[in-house]
Amino acid sequence: MPGLAVIGHPVAHSRSPDMQTAALSDLGLAGEWTYGAIDVSPEDFEATIAELSAAGEYAGVNITVPHKEAAVAMADEATESARAIGAANTLTFRDGLIVADNTDAGGLLRSLPYLPDGERALVLGAGGAARAAIWALADAGVKVDVWNRTRSKGEELAAHFKVGFMEHPNPADYALIVNTTAVGLGGEDAFAHLPLTADSFVPGQVVLDMVYTEEPSALLAAAAAAGATTVDGLEMLVQQGALSMRIWTGEEPSIEAMRTAVRR
Repeated sequence: MPGLAVIGHPVAHSRSPDMQTAALSDLGLAGEWTYGAIDVSPEDFEATIAELSAAGEYAGVNITVPHKEAAVAMADEATESARAIGAANTLTFRDGLIVADNTDAGGLLRSLPYLPDGERALVLGAGGAARAAIWALADAGVKVDVWNRTRSKGEELAAHFKVGFMEHPNPADYALIVNTTAVGLGGEDAFAHLPLTADSFVPGQVVLDMVYTEEPSALLAAAAAAGATTVDGLEMLVQQGALSMRIWTGEEPSIEAMRTAVRR
C-alpha cells in the first residue's frame, strides 16, 4: 500500500491529510493509498527523508514549512522549476532516488482569478513559498517587487530572481499582493508585522493570503471590504495539492472534492 504524507514542523494544523485523502477517495485509490502527517524537526529532516525513501513504503511526500529549501537541496533529481525556485514542496521516491518538484508555483497561478500579465505584483516574505511565487509570477510576465521584514534577506532574494525590492511599498500600486509569510497563523495582528494597513487596499486588486484559518484572515477581510478580490490559503492548498497528487498517481483529482474536504 503506497504511503503519502505531509512533512513539516509543526504540522498538526495541516489540512492536507483530509484534503488528499478525499482526492484519493475520489480517484478510487483510498483502499490502496494512504496519506498522513509527519512532524519532523529541521535537524532530523534529511535523515527522515532518506529513511522514507529507502524503506520503500512511501511513494512520496509533500513538504511544508520549514523544510522546502532543504528538500530540494538533498534531492537526487529535481525538476527545472524546483531547481530554479530553490525550494520543493513535493518529493517522489522512485527507483531508490529522491525526486523534487515544486507545485506551489503552478498552484499559485491556478488560484488566481486572472494573471496580471505586464502589471505589478508585491510578494511579502522571503521563504520557500515566496521563492515559488516570485518565480512563477516573473516567469509569467508579471513585474514583481519583494518585501521582507529582514531587509538583507529580501534584497538577496530580489537580486537572485532579478526582481525589485521595496522597503516601503505602496500597496495601491499593485494589481496583485501575495502574502507568503506565516503572519496571522497564530492569531497575531498581520498589520503590525506587514507593510500594510487596513485601508491599504483598492478596488480591482487581487489579494492572496497563503495563511489559512477558520475565518477569513484580517488581511483578506480588509481587502474584501475595500472591493479587492481575495484568495485564501485554502484555495492555494487545494491547487498545489492537486498538482502533487497528479505527479504521484498520474491521475487528475477532483478539485471540488478537495475543496469540500479542506473547508469542512
